[in-house]
Amino acid sequence: MEASLQLQRFSSYGCFKIKPFLDSFPSVKTTQFTPWRSKCSVICLSHRVTASAADFSKRRQRRLSKGSTPKGFTSKTRMSTQKRKQQKNNEQKEDSSIPKLSEFVEPNNREIELKVDEVENKEEKEDLSSIGKELDIRLSNHNVVNGNGNGMILGDVVGLEKKEISSENGTASIGLEKKEIGSENGTVSTLRDAVSKGKHIDDTKTDEIVTVEVESVEVDEKTVQDKSLQLKLEMETNLRKQEIEGLADENFLRGDKFFVYPQIIKPDGEIEVFFNRSLSNLKNEPDVLIMGSFNDWRWRSFTVRLNKTHLKGDWWSCLIHVPKEAYKMDFVFFNGQNVYENNDNNDFCITVEGGIDVFAFEDILVEEKRMELEKIAKEQAEKERQEEEQRRIGVEKAASEAERAQARIEIERRREILQQLMKKAAQSFDNIWFTEPKEFKGGEKVRLYYNKSSSHLTHANELWIHGGHNNWNDGLTIAEKLVKSEKEGGDWWYAEVVIPDGALVLDWVFANGPPKAATIYDNNNCQDFHAIVLKSIPEEQFWVEEEHRIFEKLQKERKLREEAIHAKAEKTTQMKGEMKERTLKRFLLSQKHVVYTEPLDIHAGSMVTIFYNPANTVLNGKPEVWFRCSFNRWTHSIGPLPPQRMLPVDNGFHVKATVKVPLDAYMMDFVFSEREDGGIFDNNGDTDYHIPVVGGIVKEPPMHVVHIAVEMAPIAKVGGLGDIVTSLSRAVQDLNHNVNIVFPKYDCLKFEHVTDFHYQRCYSWGDTEIEVWFGKVEGLSVYFLDPQNGFFSTGCVYGGGNDAQRFGFFCHAALEFLHQSGFHPDIIHCHDWSSAPVAWLLKDHYMHYDGLSKSRVVFTIHNLEFGAHFIAKAMAYADKATTVCT
Repeated sequence: MEASLQLQRFSSYGCFKIKPFLDSFPSVKTTQFTPWRSKCSVICLSHRVTASAADFSKRRQRRLSKGSTPKGFTSKTRMSTQKRKQQKNNEQKEDSSIPKLSEFVEPNNREIELKVDEVENKEEKEDLSSIGKELDIRLSNHNVVNGNGNGMILGDVVGLEKKEISSENGTASIGLEKKEIGSENGTVSTLRDAVSKGKHIDDTKTDEIVTVEVESVEVDEKTVQDKSLQLKLEMETNLRKQEIEGLADENFLRGDKFFVYPQIIKPDGEIEVFFNRSLSNLKNEPDVLIMGSFNDWRWRSFTVRLNKTHLKGDWWSCLIHVPKEAYKMDFVFFNGQNVYENNDNNDFCITVEGGIDVFAFEDILVEEKRMELEKIAKEQAEKERQEEEQRRIGVEKAASEAERAQARIEIERRREILQQLMKKAAQSFDNIWFTEPKEFKGGEKVRLYYNKSSSHLTHANELWIHGGHNNWNDGLTIAEKLVKSEKEGGDWWYAEVVIPDGALVLDWVFANGPPKAATIYDNNNCQDFHAIVLKSIPEEQFWVEEEHRIFEKLQKERKLREEAIHAKAEKTTQMKGEMKERTLKRFLLSQKHVVYTEPLDIHAGSMVTIFYNPANTVLNGKPEVWFRCSFNRWTHSIGPLPPQRMLPVDNGFHVKATVKVPLDAYMMDFVFSEREDGGIFDNNGDTDYHIPVVGGIVKEPPMHVVHIAVEMAPIAKVGGLGDIVTSLSRAVQDLNHNVNIVFPKYDCLKFEHVTDFHYQRCYSWGDTEIEVWFGKVEGLSVYFLDPQNGFFSTGCVYGGGNDAQRFGFFCHAALEFLHQSGFHPDIIHCHDWSSAPVAWLLKDHYMHYDGLSKSRVVFTIHNLEFGAHFIAKAMAYADKATTVCT
């Protein structure tokens, strides 16, 4: 059941406050209201209250016992309505004076308690539920005392408790008992007639009229919670304000230029940065901004404008969000242009408490980089796919046009030949051959007669016809054995032949046996026999179809060639991959007597255990072995890891250590030492230990390798040197390194193996002008040096009588070319005695140049029989020397 409550309010004073009554009433929720005594005119104030029980008629009668009486209720003996009215009048007369201060619960609370008891019996429930949707109970009281007279709704509470609901003569009566302050001569009653007519229950006049529209009784718990929360927030705001004011005073007295609130910065939260402009370089600037980032300026940069605060002093502030990945906040202040306050060029920084550490952040950066690289790789792959598709379409179009043109040329050739044949062809040849019928077309069966006695096949035991059509265009398509005919006038034999479709001319010869078994032929004196197919398709249509057939044949042949090339390339790639894997495995196993790993193949992002046998090294017999490690040739961003003491393995002489490989690693680098602080090192003969890492998100940067040689296959090959230079260069290039070759421009070069050959530029060295030519040899970039002194215009590679002078000049000219061209090679590889001078010329004359200062020399011995003294000197100067096993 729903009820609407209308309260008459005074125009000059607030009379009521309605708030939820949160109590343990058995079946209904209640609302409290309190009338105040005051002389004031009446205005209407409507409030809506919703009862928790919508149908009172269906509820069981329950009475309140003493043990279960809700708060604010007392157990009383039931009395009649008249007695209750009389009691109320007496109480109102006794308590007509102004209420005392002690009677108010709070001076600023305004409460009117309306407590609705449950219906005592079923008849009363039904009577109450039958009352109309609106009950008007007018309550007026001109003697309510207004404590402050300010026209506001007062906070003092007067409780009116509903005591009883009874049914008299069809009238519903609501009894209200004065709890603390009652209205003088005040009665509260409800009548069914009063609902519609506005009349009183009896003739007694009252000073207060309350209009109640009973629709519902509802407890607004949310309002109470919201007010409690609001009060809590106000208290927190005031406390925060006081703390910030205290911090501002303390920092100003210390001369600190900034502080933050809260003082302990947590990740994934908001902080307020306060900056004292008067203590900084920005004291005369109208604008103040903060520019910063996180984690040593590597994460989430920001720029925010500061605003003037209410704090004493020249304090400005702004809010900054601290990301969850932050462990440090770095920032400076500036005026938005070129005036900065950056802590004397040291920048400001604050530590973020409770967040991730540096290593965890590195993992985040690596993961972000991995995702970015995957995205770039995906985009690049899609771009390459589209480009490849466009290229394929272009190639296909060009090839189709070429094949169609080739088909047209072939048709013209065939047409001309066939027309010549058709002029010579006949339907029969007297006393030699004829056909039945004389006119035929493709697909029909005809008898072809042959006079055996007219040729040198007279004595043949068998006769065969070997035939084709259109000048044998499709080769041998007819092979039939002839049988004896009963025709007279000669030794006639015949064979039944099916004319091929599309035949314009039939071609054949006679033989003494089937194909590949015949030994004697009658081929019309080497001109073959020809007969015109008179009922063939129109000639123009034939040639159109023939052109299309040739075109399709050419296309099919081309696609077969492309598939074969593709299959070969895939097989080559697979073989190279397998060879690379086997080579790496052999390399790793070759040093197992000193060091090896589990797993043998190191994968990025995994844990790896390094096993080391000091018995075979300079650390033999040392009581401790310490492991020192980094990645990516000691250039990884995390730097060298802290030294780790290696633990002994249960069996054997090995010791072990375990490390985690970063996701962005492509090489693992390590050495061993006898103590944590160093001492004796095992660094693999000054080259350190290096093991490749697979599966990393970062690939090893390509090296720039330059070979300086005097032989190269296949353009100038004398011995095995030329083969090694070419094959080694291709192998290194296949590993995604950049490879160039500097080579003499002999006048005897095999230029047919050089592609894209062209003049590039010239330079001078040793009073000689040297021309530079460029070309590709088996996919390798080759720079050809052609000095204008004629050193390489001898018609040969070796044997000029001054080979040492020629090749010494070439070595110096090659280094000068690298210097003047701005090359920055990582490795300069020279071969055998002929280019050995490169090793000492680089160290003695070119190491001070920026482009060549970091270059390292690799020297390979191919043949010790020649130039031994040159080889010995190069070995002394080279950074790495190798030899070729033959």
